[in-house]
Amino acid sequence: MPSLYLSPSTQETNYYVTGGTEEQYMNALADALVPYLRANGIRYTRNTPDMTAASSIAASNAGFYNFHLALHSNAAPEGQYGTLRGSQAYYYPSSSRGQRAANLFVSNLKAIYPDPNNVRAIPTTTIGEVRRTRAPAVLLEVAYHDNPEDATWITENIPAIARNIALSLTEYFGLPFQTPQPPRQGTVTLSSGYLNIRDYPNTQSAVLARAYNGAKLSVLGRVGDFYVVEFGDLIGFASANYINV
Repeated sequence: MPSLYLSPSTQETNYYVTGGTEEQYMNALADALVPYLRANGIRYTRNTPDMTAASSIAASNAGFYNFHLALHSNAAPEGQYGTLRGSQAYYYPSSSRGQRAANLFVSNLKAIYPDPNNVRAIPTTTIGEVRRTRAPAVLLEVAYHDNPEDATWITENIPAIARNIALSLTEYFGLPFQTPQPPRQGTVTLSSGYLNIRDYPNTQSAVLARAYNGAKLSVLGRVGDFYVVEFGDLIGFASANYINV
C-alpha cells in the first residue's frame, strides 16, 4: 500500500495577513486531506506541531515511505511583502519521481488557483525537506500568506485544496480517486480459509494481513471489485465478494 509522510508546517510565528498562522492553516489543510488518504488506501504518518523541519525529516527517514509531502504557505522577501502571488511545488533536481509528483501537483492546482499561469514546479537544492529526505519529496507552497488575496484564497478553500492535493497523490500512486464516505461496518463472510488484505486493489499485490470468517472491519471506499478497508490498525484492499456490509 502506498505510504506517505505528511509534514504540514510547524512555523507558528509566520502570520497570515488576514489573521492566523502558517502552522494553523497548513495543519487544517492536513486535517482535511486525511479522510481522502484513508478513502484511497494511502497509509500515512504525520508530524506534530511541536516538531521542527529537522525532526520531521529525521522521522521520515526513520521509516519506509514511498513519498514525503511538506505543506507550507509562502512569504515574499523583505521589501516585496504582499506583492507576490502563486503556488510552487519544489522538488530535488535529480529526483525524477519528485519532479513527476511536482508536475502533477502543478497540473491539478492550475484548475483551482485563481491565476493558473502563476503555478509552477521549481527544482531546488536548498530546501531540506526535498534535499535530505530519503523518499521522493515535494514541498508545496500553497500560496503567499503575506498577500491578502492569496491568504484569503487559502483560508476560504481548505476543502477544495485538500481534495486537489489528494487527486495528485492518487495519480502519483496509480490509484483511482475516491471521495471519502462515512465508514461502514463489514463482516468477512467465508465458508473456509481466509481473506487477504492487500497492498493494492488487485490479486497480484502483496498480502498485508489475513482476515478469517466473522472478522469485523471498516469499509472506507470501493475500487472496482475491492473495498478499501481498515482492519485493526491497517488500511488496505480486500475483495468485496467476501465482505458483508
